[in-house]
Parts: sequence; C-alpha cells; structure tokens
Amino acid sequence: MKISTLNALAKDDATAWFTQTCAAQKWALAMTSLRPYTNKAAVLSAATNVWDTMEIADYLAAFAAHPMIGDIDTLRSKFANTRAIAANEQSGTADANEKTLQALKEINHAYLDKHGFIFIICATGLSADAMLAALQGRIDNSTEQEIANAAAEQIKITCLRIEKALED
Repeated sequence: MKISTLNALAKDDATAWFTQTCAAQKWALAMTSLRPYTNKAAVLSAATNVWDTMEIADYLAAFAAHPMIGDIDTLRSKFANTRAIAANEQSGTADANEKTLQALKEINHAYLDKHGFIFIICATGLSADAMLAALQGRIDNSTEQEIANAAAEQIKITCLRIEKALED
C-alpha cells in the first residue's frame, strides 16, 4: 500500500489495516489518528512511539493474535486476515525435524501455562532450533520480564509487517 492510500483510507479501514500489523486495538486506533504520514519512516517511528505508551492489556491483546510458534494448523486457520502481511514469519519451522517441532509444542504449552500468554519472538529469519533455544532460554523468566521481552519482540514484528506492506 502507498502512504498516500493509507492516509486517504476511511478511519475504520485504516484501523483495520493497522490491526493487520498489530492486533492491539488501542495501538491501531492511535496509529490511525496520527495520519497523515509523510513516509514509511514516519509510520515506523510512530509505531514504536505509540507502542511505548501501551499497557499490559494492550500487549496481551497483541500477543493473543499470534499463532503459537510451530503450530501450523493455527497459522492456517486463526490468522487468515494477516496472511498477506505476516507470510513466512515462521518459515524457519518448515524444515524442522519432528523432534524439534514436538519440543517446540511441549515447551510452548509449558510457557503458556506459566505466563498466561504464548511465547512471542520475531521469528523472521530464525530456524526452528533457534526459536526453540530462545524459548528454552526465556521460559524460566518471571512473567513480568516475559511481558517486557514479548512486547519488545512484538514491536519488531509489527515494524517488519509495516515495512513489508507499505511503499514509500
């Protein structure tokens, strides 16, 4: 999408577009209200600045819109509306062996049980083994630390989606 097109969208359409990049409604509404943007860099800067004002409930809303790492069935069904923007984010799991996929599934569920939300990582360019190592390295953190870690990963994901979807 061109910047000029994003700027010209009706409010609801612009909010829907931003929601594809990050499902936190408060964030998407704030991003919509900041239009017009002059270029992609301005959108990316605003994305980070607005994200920094969000609260835990907003983070959790964004996290809830992600599939669990390695859960291909969830990727296909639950997240159809972000398919174009989020394509290939978990491509590192495509070539993973069964043992790694099973470990991802088991530890992901343990992480969810412990922290109350799924493990969030900017998976673009990471192998399944790298994602598994990160998950293993973070599972024993406090939930407070994991909210901060996941929020930092979420804005990386959001910015990558904006980069991919927006033309200057």
